[in-house]
Amino acid sequence: MRKMSMRERILAVVQGAPLDRVPFVMYDGILPTQEVQKFLGRERIGLLRWSRIHRVEHPHCTFEVETFYRDGRKWERRTLHTPKGSIYEERAFEGGYGSSSIRKHYIQEPEDYEVFWAYLEDSIILENYAQYERDLAELGEDGFPLVAVERTPYQQLWVQWVGLDTLGYHLADYPDRVQRTIELLSHRAQQIFELAYRSSVPFVDFPDNITAPAIGPARFRQYCVPFYNRLAEMLAERGALVFVHMDGDIKPLWQAIGESKIGGIDSFAPAPDNDTTVAEAIAMWPQMRLFINFPSSVHLRPPEQIRAEAEAILKAGGHSSRIQIQISENVPLNVWRTSLPIIAEAIEAFGPP
Repeated sequence: MRKMSMRERILAVVQGAPLDRVPFVMYDGILPTQEVQKFLGRERIGLLRWSRIHRVEHPHCTFEVETFYRDGRKWERRTLHTPKGSIYEERAFEGGYGSSSIRKHYIQEPEDYEVFWAYLEDSIILENYAQYERDLAELGEDGFPLVAVERTPYQQLWVQWVGLDTLGYHLADYPDRVQRTIELLSHRAQQIFELAYRSSVPFVDFPDNITAPAIGPARFRQYCVPFYNRLAEMLAERGALVFVHMDGDIKPLWQAIGESKIGGIDSFAPAPDNDTTVAEAIAMWPQMRLFINFPSSVHLRPPEQIRAEAEAILKAGGHSSRIQIQISENVPLNVWRTSLPIIAEAIEAFGPP
């Protein structure tokens, strides 16, 4: 079989087509991209770059960002100003990757929802196909854009706007306010789905960061699956797939995932870090594409164990034309020069069917 480019391999997985070898890719920027490509070789590791086909304008609302330091650590306060008032979040940053975590969410009190509604009602969803086309051209044969819609409303609320604990209390104490917010976010989602449908993108990702302990089967079926299915039905008319970023424990969701119309799982996080093996996923979901994050903890193991894990993943699904191995969760910065060549070598040795 002829040698394929990494872009061709990624698309072959999405389309279930024959492969010369399993793709090995990383999220663009999760590690120092140019350094990794130079060290490993551009032909050995490809890129997935987060991209969009929509943009949002909010003519009467603004975001203000203030940087400050607390105990020598960088923080940011991001304030959303609307005609109904202002709300803010606070983020703390870590030094290694510069990634951040929310320490105070925008919505804390029931009246904060009214401020957020003003922002949602002010937002205008517009097409942004140019970004996708630009990313496609810049990546060339090295990779492919990972086009994302927004998180589903429930996931968006607990991850971005309210926080998991607070959202639980609000669902009990202020269900009407939460429901009104979900309705507004649902209307926004539908507008973005329409843009995805009219695009030429072959697969579209929900960046939902699904982990079962945070949502549970009932809420997953109620709040997430209907959105996945709606977009999947739309995209199916032109042969495109829906992927969902599921980077946590998903065993309690197995049945709901299998009954859904999801076509692929992005950043699938297998054992030993999480509760589902590649072999189980391959057997349970015969049509599912798996973009498998190489388990982050295994990067810290001795070389022979890293190789053994890569070979186990390949043995479980490598000749199905349904998997790619990727780096889509943080890797300790001091070990990638050891682990990435081992994974690449295992993939090359495994070869085509």
